[in-house]
Amino acid sequence: MDADWVARFADEVIAEAERRAPGKPVVCASGLSPSGPIHLGNLREVMTPHLVADEIRRRGHECVHIISWDDFDRFRKVPAGVDPSWNEHIGKPLTTVPAPPGSAYPNWAEHFKAPMIAALAEMGVEFQGISQTEMYTSGAYREQVLLAMRERRRIDAILDQYRTKKAKAKEVLDADEAAALEGSGAAGEDDGSGAGGYYPYKPYCSFCDRDLTTVTSYDDETTALSYTCVCGHGETVLLSEHTRGKLVWKVDWPMRWAYEGVVFEPSGVDHSSPGSSFVVGGQIIREVFGGQQPIGPMYAFVGISGMAKMSSSKGGVPTPADALSIMEPALLRWLYARRRPNQSFKISFDQEIQRMYDEWDTLTRKVADGTALPADQSAYRRASSTASATLPETPRRLPYRTLASVVDIATGHEEQTLRILRAFDPEIGGLDELRPRLDRARHWVNTYLPAEDRTQVRETPDKELLDTIGETERESLRLLLDGLDDHWSLDGLTTLVYGVPKVLAGLEMDAKAATPELKAAQRAFFALLYRLLVGRDTGPRL
Repeated sequence: MDADWVARFADEVIAEAERRAPGKPVVCASGLSPSGPIHLGNLREVMTPHLVADEIRRRGHECVHIISWDDFDRFRKVPAGVDPSWNEHIGKPLTTVPAPPGSAYPNWAEHFKAPMIAALAEMGVEFQGISQTEMYTSGAYREQVLLAMRERRRIDAILDQYRTKKAKAKEVLDADEAAALEGSGAAGEDDGSGAGGYYPYKPYCSFCDRDLTTVTSYDDETTALSYTCVCGHGETVLLSEHTRGKLVWKVDWPMRWAYEGVVFEPSGVDHSSPGSSFVVGGQIIREVFGGQQPIGPMYAFVGISGMAKMSSSKGGVPTPADALSIMEPALLRWLYARRRPNQSFKISFDQEIQRMYDEWDTLTRKVADGTALPADQSAYRRASSTASATLPETPRRLPYRTLASVVDIATGHEEQTLRILRAFDPEIGGLDELRPRLDRARHWVNTYLPAEDRTQVRETPDKELLDTIGETERESLRLLLDGLDDHWSLDGLTTLVYGVPKVLAGLEMDAKAATPELKAAQRAFFALLYRLLVGRDTGPRL
């Protein structure tokens, strides 16, 4: 079981939780910023603690997995494809920015949270969602905010130890890492430094609702905080009552660790450099909030087959909902469960998805017959079930590549689809036995298979080609047509198309001959049929 990373982390987390807070529920955490589409790289931020929390629950321990929605973060940039007029909302909290045009949701944050919540439900991920807008505006963090302001000089001194290291570290980031850093939401915020001194609290302007504010003074006794905004507005508020602002990210994150009692939380590689949020946060939680930093691994990038590493700031990156439209939930879970968090991997939206499914089906058979390795058995179990449920699966599994090929040829005709698939498995009662895998394969063919790879069966004869073929080719077509009624099955048609060139060579249709000349004649016959049927020299299985 040494290769089972989930079990190892569960061991560590249970022991650490018992040391820190014996008898209390174990807290695992994730954080997501709904500043745009939440992509498959962000999903690792959820799946890593989910799998560990689920293993802890399987062992009979009480465990909660919280997802903090960073929906009180500032709106940073207008993504491609959205009306440039949204620029006027830059600097406002995500929950007060209008949702993209045509959305059914009340604001920007809810618009991007909703598909992620739906995808996690489909994947069997149980979590407790925490809106940071609700936490800050309800005053839940008031004591922590006042503490941070009282300790602002200590916080500033901690941050100062890392500021020069951070600048040097950023100089050596490669392009992909720099893009990821830019796309990591709250991690891109300033740390509270300013010309008027250091203040770890950032108010949203009560006039324009943006965070383009500068704190000019603060009184520890009265909690009177004065600020000015670039819009020209300025005022003094009592921080003991004020709820329209938040701690800067590098203070906010360790504050939440302490508040929630988080024992396990992973972080992305963009948090591993000197001066990063995770590194600085470890010192701030100890010295300011009197808590302990969570344990947890650094997780590596998730790529897309044929695409560069993901950065949500660039837009257009696939989301969990996109992946679930072409693959079953258990397969998507398996991709995250089988790799240690520090191992990067790719999710395939191209032809590689067929090989990915082949691997999954092979593993399924090995688990069923008891030949799978222990670590592979564990990964399969975690992919196909949780502590509280077994994920639904396709009752009758045919290879994904077979389903895709048949769907491609049948072009949505269900009766033809069923007829062809019954040639592979005569026991199929109806197409529902092949769902949801069949529907996933259909969506992949219709959405992700390049047009040049699609099979377009001709609706009318290619008269121009038929007028140019010789007598031998005409005779081969006559033999094919004459034999269709007697060979109308998958095996029969295979015998027929391979056999026509044999008959033309004076052999029996089922003769075992395989001379170079015969193979060349068969290839030429296949190419002729493909050109007549689909307009190219090759295609799916004839």
